[in-house]
Amino acid sequence: MLHEMPLIETIVAGLGLAFVFGTLANRFGISPIVGYLLAGVSVGPFTPGFVADQGLATELAELGVILLMFGVGLHFSLADLMSVRAIALPGAVVQIACATLLGMGLAWLLGWSAGAGLVFGLALSVASTVVLLRAMQERRLIETGKGRIAVGWLIVEDLAMVLALVLLPAFATTLGGTAPSGGTGVFSDLGLGVSGVILMTVFKLCVFVILMLLVGRRIIPWALQMTASSGSRELFRLAVLAITLGVAFGAASLFGVSLALGAFFAGMIMAESDLSHRAAEDTLPLRDAFAVLFFVSVGMLFDPRSLVQDPLPILATVLIIVLGKSIAAFVIVRAFRYPTSTALTISVSLAQIGEFSFILAELGGRLNILPPEARDLILAGAILSIMLNPILFSSIDTLRQRLDRSAPDEASATSPAKSAAATHGRELQTQPAGAVPSHIPAGSVAIEADDLRPTALADHLVLVGYGRVGSRIAQRLTAAGRAFVVIEDADKRVARIRAAGTEAIVGNAVKAEVLAAANIAQARDIVLAFPNSFEAVAIINAARNANPGIRITARVHSGEQRERLIQAGADTVINGDEVTAQAIADHLLEARSDAPLADGPILPADEPMREVALTDGTDRIP
Repeated sequence: MLHEMPLIETIVAGLGLAFVFGTLANRFGISPIVGYLLAGVSVGPFTPGFVADQGLATELAELGVILLMFGVGLHFSLADLMSVRAIALPGAVVQIACATLLGMGLAWLLGWSAGAGLVFGLALSVASTVVLLRAMQERRLIETGKGRIAVGWLIVEDLAMVLALVLLPAFATTLGGTAPSGGTGVFSDLGLGVSGVILMTVFKLCVFVILMLLVGRRIIPWALQMTASSGSRELFRLAVLAITLGVAFGAASLFGVSLALGAFFAGMIMAESDLSHRAAEDTLPLRDAFAVLFFVSVGMLFDPRSLVQDPLPILATVLIIVLGKSIAAFVIVRAFRYPTSTALTISVSLAQIGEFSFILAELGGRLNILPPEARDLILAGAILSIMLNPILFSSIDTLRQRLDRSAPDEASATSPAKSAAATHGRELQTQPAGAVPSHIPAGSVAIEADDLRPTALADHLVLVGYGRVGSRIAQRLTAAGRAFVVIEDADKRVARIRAAGTEAIVGNAVKAEVLAAANIAQARDIVLAFPNSFEAVAIINAARNANPGIRITARVHSGEQRERLIQAGADTVINGDEVTAQAIADHLLEARSDAPLADGPILPADEPMREVALTDGTDRIP
C-alpha cells in the first residue's frame, strides 16, 4: 500500500527526518538548515535504507521557493526595488562575471573545454533564493537597507540566469556541445537567430512586468477585497494561494520568467492591498514547511563518497563559492561607499549556490557541454556552501560588532542625511549630507550604518516593537511624559520613530547586545508590543537575567501563548482578543444604561474577563 503513495511517503519522510535532524542540530548550537540537509542525505539514493522520490521532492521544494519569494514581495514595493538598482544591477553583473571567470579557471585546470568552463562558472555565480532569504528572515533583515540590496541583487541574478537558460541551447554547438533535437526554438526557425532569441526573451519579460503593473495592480487587490468581504477566512487563504501559484506558474509557462520571480511580483502587487498583512500571516506555515523540503531535496542529490573520491576539486569549488564570490561582492559594495557592515552581510549572503545552479548543470549535461564530474562538483559545492553559510553569518555578526566598536565614525561618514534631533534629553549624532553618494537609498543606510549607541536613559521603559500597537503605546507614553526608548529592526519604522523625536535602538531585542544598548539593566519596565510568543520568551529570559526586578508586560493573541509567557517570567500578559471583547461589551452596556437586562450573562461565567492595565490601571492596550 505504501509503495502506491510516493507523495505522502516523501512528505512524511522529509518533514519527519528534517524535524529530528533539525532539532539535533539546534541542540548542538548549529543552524537547523544543516539538519535539514542531512535529512535529505539520509533519504537520498546514495545512502542505505529508505529512498524518497527525488522528482516529487524537487517539485515540492519549488513550492517553497514560490511561497518564500511571495512573502518577500509582500514586504517590498516598486519604489524599494528601484531604490537599490544603482548597486544591485552593476553589482550582480560584476559579481557574476568574477565568479564565472574563477569557475572557468578551475575548469581549465581540470582539462575541460572553454564552453564547459563557462557553464560551470555561471552555475557557481548565482546564489540560492531560499538560503539567502531564510538567512535574512532569521536575522530580520528583509525590511532593512541590507535586505533590499540583497533581494535586488538576487532578482538581477535570477534575470541573468533566465537569459542564460534561454541562450544556452542556441549556443550549444558553439560551446562544444550538441544542439537540442528540436532545434534552438521557433525564433531560429523564423530566421531570427540568437539575436531574435535575446530580443524575444527581453520582450516577454517586459510584457510580464507591464501586465503585472497595469493589470495585476488592479485585479489582485480587488480580488482579495472581494474575497475578504465574504467573511470566509478559508476562501481568503485559497485566494492568496491561487493568485500566488497562478501568477508564478503563468510567468514561467507563458513568459519564460522563473517561478520565483513571478511569485515575487505577485507578492509585491499584493503588498499594495490593505490585506497584505493578513495574507502574509496565512501563508507563513506553508512557506516554512515547503522551504524545509527544499533543503531536504538538495540533500538528496549529494553523494558523500565524492568527498573522498574528489577532495581537491571539491575544495576548490567551495573556495570559489565561499571566498571568491564573497570577496568580489564585498569589494563591489565597498566601492559604492556602503559601510563595512553592509558589505559583509551582502557578501556572506551570496556565498552559496542553489536551485538555478542545478538547473544550469542539468541543461549543460543534457546538451553535452558539461562533463558528468562537473555536475558532481556543483552539487557538492552547493551542499557544503549551504552548510557553511549559517556559520559564516554567525562569524560576521561577531566581526561586525567589533568593527562597530573599533570604527564608530564609519557610519556617520557614509550615512545619507542628518539624524533626528534630541530625544529624551540626549542629542543623537548628526551626519553631513554632503558626504553621501547620490545612489544610496535615502532612509535606509543611515540606519544600517548606525553603530549600536547605548542609551543614556535610566529608570526608563523599553518598548520593543513599533507596529500598530507599539506606535500607539509610544504616543500615550510621550503624552504622559514617560521616558522610554524603542527597540525596532525595520528601518522604515525606525525612520518614523526618529522623525517623531523618539530615541530608537536599531536591532532585534533577542540579541543581548541590543538589550544592553537599551540599558535593560537599569530599566524599570519592558513592554513587548508584538505577538510573537517564541521571540517574546527569549527576550523575557534575557531581560530577567539582566535585571531581575524589571517589570515585564507583553501581548498575545491566545490563552495558550499567555500561559507560555507567564511561565517564562512575564508579569502582565495582555490578550488582545479579550481586551477587544471587554471594550465592546463596556461600550454596549454604557451606551444604553436603560436597556432591559438580558436573560443570561453576556460572557460565560467560567471565563471572566479581566481588564489589564499598562502602568496606572486605567490605560487599556488596544
